[in-house]
Amino acid sequence: MIPAEKLAQLTDRFQFLEAKMQSGLSGAEIAALGREYSELKPVVDTLARYQALEADLASAEEWLADPDMRAFAEEELPRLRTAFAEAEIEMQKALLPRDAADGRPAMLEIRPGTGGDEASLFAADLLRMYQRYSESKGWRFEIIEEAETELGGIKEVVVRIEGEGVFARMKYESGVHRVQRVPETESGGRIHTSAATVAVLPEAEAVDIEINPGDIRIDTMRASGAGGQHVNTTDSAVRITHLPTGIIVTSSQKSQHRNRELAMDVLRARLYDMERSRVDGARSADRKAQVGSGDRSERIRTYNFPQGRMTDHRINMTLYRLDQILQGDLDEIVDALVADAQATLLAEMAEL
Repeated sequence: MIPAEKLAQLTDRFQFLEAKMQSGLSGAEIAALGREYSELKPVVDTLARYQALEADLASAEEWLADPDMRAFAEEELPRLRTAFAEAEIEMQKALLPRDAADGRPAMLEIRPGTGGDEASLFAADLLRMYQRYSESKGWRFEIIEEAETELGGIKEVVVRIEGEGVFARMKYESGVHRVQRVPETESGGRIHTSAATVAVLPEAEAVDIEINPGDIRIDTMRASGAGGQHVNTTDSAVRITHLPTGIIVTSSQKSQHRNRELAMDVLRARLYDMERSRVDGARSADRKAQVGSGDRSERIRTYNFPQGRMTDHRINMTLYRLDQILQGDLDEIVDALVADAQATLLAEMAEL
């Protein structure tokens, strides 16, 4: 049973936000309250359904004592009990602690791992998969930096993805992705195993990470690469080095001003991710790591071409429709990962 005082606090906070937003605040204040209001609105709607079913169930149980209503109550009670149990689970999910970064844009980084040229080609496959997934969700997909190989593979790519719920769904992609297939360059038909590493970082705002101007070195340079779409002939590319950590970020768009902006965004995201990882590591040191922890050394998924299957090792999920998955059809996988993460949190709440 969900504590009544917690539900009352939720309702009070929502009513306070409604009143404040109608009281003529400044633009910045309205924007801040509006974000909280929009996050709280679906929770309050779920609460309304939960409380309505709770009242209906209580009424039906009272009717059992009334001879005139007993038959009706006995008929309604099984349905109401089932509906209330489902509503209670939905309410518990709605009350789960939210990742503060879930609503943010994401920085996607893909790099080849073991496997040489085949790993680079697989990294390019993953880039196309995520681009198509982003298009299907209506997200904006902007390549910040891309270094290609002569065979059309990827040495490294950094992408900014913006849209509703981007990080909430993309964060489960962080980790090592393994591919098993016969490379085009393999004349003997032998299956090779290669890998690529994916990192998904929440975009940080300036208020999250303060960067001392004295801690960075900014260099401009001419973009280079094997035919990459962002190669240009002017010295507009920007490289930023964060001296305390040694992090190096580059951006090779056409505008030098835009490159500085994008490179700073990536740098902030990496520093923010380092701090989140430090806090999460301290918090989860005494318990099992969760699905969305973003451990990039963990092998999370295998794409087996001869069998046409994809296996996600974190939740033991296997789908035999690899072609559709590589075309960006990822919702079934992501939904299962979200559900698993929610189930883990619910189990932890039950232990408290």
